[in-house]
Amino acid sequence: MQQPTLVAVAHGSRDPRALHTALALLERVRELRPRLDVRLGHIELNEPLLDDTLRAVSGAAVLVPLLLGRGYHVKRDLPAAAARATHLDTRVAAPLGPHPLLVEALYERLVESGWTAGTAVVLAAAGSRDPESAADTRRTAALLSCRLGDVPVVPAYASAAAPTAPEAVRALTARGHHRIAVASYFAAPGRFATQTAAASPALAAAPLGDHPALARLLLHRYDEALCLPATRTRPELVSA
Repeated sequence: MQQPTLVAVAHGSRDPRALHTALALLERVRELRPRLDVRLGHIELNEPLLDDTLRAVSGAAVLVPLLLGRGYHVKRDLPAAAARATHLDTRVAAPLGPHPLLVEALYERLVESGWTAGTAVVLAAAGSRDPESAADTRRTAALLSCRLGDVPVVPAYASAAAPTAPEAVRALTARGHHRIAVASYFAAPGRFATQTAAASPALAAAPLGDHPALARLLLHRYDEALCLPATRTRPELVSA
């Protein structure tokens, strides 16, 4: 039987590097599973948009968000897009985080930036008004702290939540930490990633990008979703 198409769903960005990064990540996914049909769709700002990608798919699809925690896009936008694709049997996978593979990618990006043992970390994320999104970021911060040898890791946000990255840096400094790195909890480069990296007084890691651990995690979320029941929404329900 033909496997359902894996549709990776990125948010979209005006930064051209974001699209290039997503395409590079999906190439890693294809290398790991060459027979799987892997496609990209965006929620906004970039083509192909998710609805257009789904119109070109037949049979069944699994939507895997290239998003790092629960929030509006995962809870509302992706299920709504799946419901509009009335010709498909669809499943929506969990967001990428929290997960140990994400933590491994964060760790390696920090090491690449010059992080050394004992350096405190600000985990810079996009931010959301959804409390579950903040809970996911805090969980990732706790896991990263363990991976780094129990150094302090403080979550910070570019929008919609507190503290900001500069506020988190000041809080760590007030606690006596004079060497602080910013870990970029973003899937790709963009305005928020650049903004939060600028808050670092010393080191700022690159976004997760096309790290191999992310490609493995994408397939893990896809495989998990295959255990969920597929849904096919009747057209009359979509228009109701």
